[in-house]
Amino acid sequence: MRIYTRTGDDGSTGRLYGGRIAKTDPVMETGGDVDEVVALLGVARAACDSPIAETLLRLQRELFVLGADLAANPDHRDRLEPGVSLVSEEMVTGLESLIDALVEARPLKPVFVIPGATATGAALDHARAVARRAERHALAAREAGAPVSTVVSPAVGHYLNRLSDLLFVLARHAAGETEEPTTR
Repeated sequence: MRIYTRTGDDGSTGRLYGGRIAKTDPVMETGGDVDEVVALLGVARAACDSPIAETLLRLQRELFVLGADLAANPDHRDRLEPGVSLVSEEMVTGLESLIDALVEARPLKPVFVIPGATATGAALDHARAVARRAERHALAAREAGAPVSTVVSPAVGHYLNRLSDLLFVLARHAAGETEEPTTR
């Protein structure tokens, strides 16, 4: 099996359920950002040996769902399955529940934190910044108009927004009792 197909040499990439899209399309920019978040979560997961690792693996798997949602041919979105290839509002509320539980267990300090107290925390803060970029690209794709607007569902934007919040909270948990520098 070859890893290269040469079909993307023209600057396009294949869509889930057929068709092609320019690699420079805002939807593909979002997909690239999501891929980067998945990789950064892998870096964070490799750096920790705590229960956070299980959560990070769950998030990586959910981001594959989000990637499939983005990659789908808009003419065949009816073939997507919630939680498998389609981001659902239940996935969003799952993130909200996790955020609430983590903040209850360790309340956040009302200060801006400078990332880098621990390797895991720094990787999570990096992933958070990229998740925010992915959200901006998803919104830009939606605002670009048809046919792109049919590709980026509101649930994708909601998920990315909550994901960045969760990654902030997880980074604070990864720091543990390590005193993180603040801006004041």
